[in-house]
Amino acid sequence: MTLEVLATGPLSTIQDLGRPGLAGIGVGTSGAADTASLRLANRLVGNDEDAAAIEVTCGGLALRATRDVTVALTGAPCPVTVDGRGAAANAVLRVAAGTELRLGVPTRGLRSYLAVRGGIDVEPVLGSRSTDVLSGLGPDPLAPGAVLPVGAAPSRFPVVDAAPVAEHPEEIVLRVQPGPRADWFTEEALTALVSAPYEVTAESNRVGMRLDGPVLERSRNEELPSEGMVTGALQVPPLGTPTLFLADHPVTGGYPVIGVVVAPDVAKAAQARPGQRVHFRFS
Repeated sequence: MTLEVLATGPLSTIQDLGRPGLAGIGVGTSGAADTASLRLANRLVGNDEDAAAIEVTCGGLALRATRDVTVALTGAPCPVTVDGRGAAANAVLRVAAGTELRLGVPTRGLRSYLAVRGGIDVEPVLGSRSTDVLSGLGPDPLAPGAVLPVGAAPSRFPVVDAAPVAEHPEEIVLRVQPGPRADWFTEEALTALVSAPYEVTAESNRVGMRLDGPVLERSRNEELPSEGMVTGALQVPPLGTPTLFLADHPVTGGYPVIGVVVAPDVAKAAQARPGQRVHFRFS
């Protein structure tokens, strides 16, 4: 059983829950930018939550099934057609052999997740099938003409037809905890971080989200030795506006981190589009 890639949109990659625990040898976790949506897509089709699926950035994916497959689309809501007929997101869909599934541009959010029953069965690298765009580990980003193998269907069957999912908000609120280098910033900087919104810039990808907004002034200006970084870290380079690290972030960095977005809210951050505003709140 395979899926033939007809079109990919701006960026479509294979993602699972990544490669945790390897930062000590310089390997980032990677994996789905919005893990909550990946987990939901897999649950809908009866897969284990860490099965490999397709992460689609800003729509545009088109696939043809060589045999009947069962799929589910979650994350950023986008128009879906199966064999030219409209279909629903956050629901179990059947795609018959020889027919095409196509995704339009999402109306809100940025990243959609297409899970297929059995999972995308490409060769794992260091225990994961995820594409890490920073290091180049894992399968290449999808390209037209690629053929994706589908694994054996799991023994359990989907138990729901659709999942209720809240609409993506126009403005995103992210909970943040101070540190580990909050003491390198003035009290006014900590207040500014949570007092006014930041705008997501076009210089954003799976590595990190560059933000435009209030400048965060430092109280210490010496160089900081490189130290470990985590997903959700708000690193502040010399210009004073923060970068929010996402799934493919480097494992070390040399700029101070004023705060860290709490893990459940990183998935929300991964759905922010360029031009959208985000608000930070201390948790």
